[in-house]
Amino acid sequence: MRPITAEWIAKAEGDYVTAKRELQVEDHANYDAVCFHAQQCAEKYLKARLVEEEIGFPKTHDLGALLTRLAPVEPEWELLRSEVNGLTTLAVEVRYPGMSAGGEDAKEAVRIAEDVRRRVRGSLGLSLEEGE
Repeated sequence: MRPITAEWIAKAEGDYVTAKRELQVEDHANYDAVCFHAQQCAEKYLKARLVEEEIGFPKTHDLGALLTRLAPVEPEWELLRSEVNGLTTLAVEVRYPGMSAGGEDAKEAVRIAEDVRRRVRGSLGLSLEEGE
């Protein structure tokens, strides 16, 4: 694995751990932050996969756009499009007044991030153990 890929993965894992930890908070959980960090986890994992394949990408937080760039090497990941598009939208909307995430939103955001994480780690030959 390329060193830059490992750096993207380390950053993605940081967001993953943060989202999972905040999801477990019982009093005053910040579900908006869970959704944001879940989106960031998925974004950084997709970018790690792109970097490993030496596929360029613009500065973007749009998970669907990243998925499109991965289509030539991971065509079956197209099944994720609806979910990652929803995660992108949710993570952006909850950052501003007018919308807040609830517990179910946060759980779904983490579930989607976990799916992306599982796929990318698998494609790179990595285990699912946190921090590896």
